[in-house]
Amino acid sequence: MNSDKLKKISECLYEAPAESRPGMLVPARVYATDDLIRTMDDAALTQITNVAMLPGIQKYAILLPDGHSGYGFPIGGVAAIDPDSGVISPGGIGFDINCGIRLVATSLTLEDIKPNIRKLVDMLFTSVPSGVGAKGMISLSDKKFDDAMIKGAVWAVENGYGDQSDLEFIEENGRMKDADPASVSQKARERGRNQIGTLGSGNHFLEIQVAKKENFFDERIAKDFGIYLDDQIVIMIHCGSRGFGHQVATDYLQRFLSVMKPKYGLSMPDRELACAPFYSEDGQAYYSAMNCGINIAFLNRQLIMHRVREVFSDVFKRSPAELGIRLVYDVCHNTAKLEKHIVNGKEKKLLVHRKGATRALPKDTAGIPSRYKSSGQPVIIGGSMESGSYLLAGCPGAEETFYSTVHGSGRTLSRSQAKKQFRGDVLRKDMEERGIYVRTASYSGLAEEAGAAYKNVDEVVRATELAGLSMPAVCFVPIGNIKG
Repeated sequence: MNSDKLKKISECLYEAPAESRPGMLVPARVYATDDLIRTMDDAALTQITNVAMLPGIQKYAILLPDGHSGYGFPIGGVAAIDPDSGVISPGGIGFDINCGIRLVATSLTLEDIKPNIRKLVDMLFTSVPSGVGAKGMISLSDKKFDDAMIKGAVWAVENGYGDQSDLEFIEENGRMKDADPASVSQKARERGRNQIGTLGSGNHFLEIQVAKKENFFDERIAKDFGIYLDDQIVIMIHCGSRGFGHQVATDYLQRFLSVMKPKYGLSMPDRELACAPFYSEDGQAYYSAMNCGINIAFLNRQLIMHRVREVFSDVFKRSPAELGIRLVYDVCHNTAKLEKHIVNGKEKKLLVHRKGATRALPKDTAGIPSRYKSSGQPVIIGGSMESGSYLLAGCPGAEETFYSTVHGSGRTLSRSQAKKQFRGDVLRKDMEERGIYVRTASYSGLAEEAGAAYKNVDEVVRATELAGLSMPAVCFVPIGNIKG
């Protein structure tokens, strides 16, 4: 499908009616400005109409402003499924289960950090394993790894990697409850156990950023979130469940493909949307394994933040508390979660698939820290390593997207296309000349992440605001970056 076949509903909303293609159960909605619609690949638009065919889907299949094609679902895809009559699909969660972003605030300013930026980035690069095949910070026995799958970030805090107060500022308090290690294969265990506390590769990053006063959009909300100084330093961590989540997804995609038609009589127009009834034995096994993946990702980000605290404390010879280091929030991107939403005027329990999408709860909503009740849930949007990133707040307009919003700027070039156009060593030198000091495990990987390979993050945020999905509070500019 191409954008010409979409009906424009409003300034930032397009729709493909359910009659657009045989098999669609609900309309497919695309949130984007005219400029962003033109950057969306036809494959992503076709994929979101495929999503509209999932059994049990409610109201709409949704594609957000950062949308682009992915595996099964497009990245930036959202689908809410009736769990009693519908399915769960690994393609609607993704291979990197709970890929997410954690934002850490400090009381340091650019003036404090400038003389130490190279030392900080170099030490973080050494302290936080990154890149393809990186070995983890810790090694766990089978029993302890099972415990970690169940407890997530809670396991980290219980074992001295963080403070109890951290847990309040993590989505789901850092632990999904319906996690069962018995549903996880031996191969997934082997891949995951040795990667705990690693940054990984691809678009994952550990970045030192600065909040400049001219980039504050709502000073009250920013202050509620702990961002209040001109030139304040923050740290952003973007990673997920690594090889563990990838193997869980791979295992269950293969399992679902083998049982989907013969056991459940299900068929989809794309085999990448393999699925199983949510309350079936197969659906529940995947759900519990996926929750283990979510928890391992929470654990990874908690361990990396612990290393950040150690490095900053070592460089500045002051305790993390004296440096004002505190977790602002940790948000998930690739999940399927049971939540309550309004459908046809009635509250209903739904299984919300978010693939490259962020939960965005408005103010005074259960499930967000009490400190943020008057502002809404923090929403963290990672831009490219050259452009900067945003902190936003959830708002009531996101009810139509099942309180979901964008997760990043979204790619416009594939990784192979980016590598043909850019050289990592040249890119690193150019970024350094512009005040962004970069360490990378791979120049090839760096080339894949060139800013020009991504949509304009400012335009993505503008569309998000115009659509009422979340409200910008402050933009951060990168000054130090670690890439896998």
